[in-house]
Amino acid sequence: MSKFDDYLDIEEEFQPRGKRESRKERQESRSRDRSKYKKTDQDQKFSQLSQEEPPLGAHLKRGRILTISPEIITVASDHENYICTLKGALKKERTKQKNLIAVGDWVHFEKKSVDSGAITHIEKRSSFLARADNLTRRKKQLIAVNIDQVFIVISVVAPKFKPLLIDRYVLSALKGKMKPIILINKIDLLTDPPEFIQEADIAAEALLLQAFLEAYKPLDIPILQLSVSTKKNLEELRALMQDRTSVFAGQSGVGKSSLINALLGSSLPIGDIVEKTRKGSHTTTSAALIPLENEGFCVDTPGIKSFGVYDISPDDLLLAFPDFAPFSLHCKFPNCSHIHEPSCAVKEALESDKIHPLRYASYTTLLQEAPPKEWE
Repeated sequence: MSKFDDYLDIEEEFQPRGKRESRKERQESRSRDRSKYKKTDQDQKFSQLSQEEPPLGAHLKRGRILTISPEIITVASDHENYICTLKGALKKERTKQKNLIAVGDWVHFEKKSVDSGAITHIEKRSSFLARADNLTRRKKQLIAVNIDQVFIVISVVAPKFKPLLIDRYVLSALKGKMKPIILINKIDLLTDPPEFIQEADIAAEALLLQAFLEAYKPLDIPILQLSVSTKKNLEELRALMQDRTSVFAGQSGVGKSSLINALLGSSLPIGDIVEKTRKGSHTTTSAALIPLENEGFCVDTPGIKSFGVYDISPDDLLLAFPDFAPFSLHCKFPNCSHIHEPSCAVKEALESDKIHPLRYASYTTLLQEAPPKEWE
């Protein structure tokens, strides 16, 4: 057992159940689901819509989705905002996505009035950030699309530092063809904590953060330690946003909106940390694409309590663990899961301190959600 095991809690509402139980559920689900054998006509039609960009006719405008609510889609085009709806034909499309459109989408729309329109086409996406739908885990829920980089915002002390959650976002960013950047916010609380935080908890947070920085040092992922109150590294973060479209993602209360406000001088609503639970309240209710002065954009997203990675394959999983690659090549079995097989070079590297225990703990947690077929 690792000395860090007491601190390796991931998000509160996403605890994978036993491996055997989850495998049995997946097998039963697959046996009932015949859709994997045949695409519906609507799925095929949507695939064609996504791959073929029709010419922009004289009666159509091209724009980018800024915000989405149950009844209103705000689209920016030629420095004007339009309130749009989905054309009837698009509403009927059935896909493996929970939501057909997302903040950041480029769309074609018919202008219906001075400030309204109907979306007729969604352009093919260059990248996306998505998670597994909370209810079924079988659909992809888009958070934002056509993004260059994901700022994975995590906090220390309030809410507590959760290293195992980070790799969920890293994996989703890499799957969606975006660059992950880790932002460790509220770093000032380690030296100036709230009165309701125990000294022992601060020491534990500092220990875990030090271990995390050591574990992730070999990876090609930028890490910034930030503080809004002391302005630590805010200018460095601002530089990373230049001429790029960035999405701020993370749990409630980690300070996404506070960072954006400090950087842009905006007034996005922010919440307090509940003293007893050290959890943040939801203040951002929907994702919003915010234009920047330097031609870039940033996306503020709602705090997410549960972030399940959609459709994990063994190859996908190893994208987030490049530090395993030099050792996995020497495993006895080519499809080694690095869990129970004999002569596993990854486990040997773990035992000889060449792979950090935090990295291996994160890997095994994510592995429980991956389809078992290629490892059985």
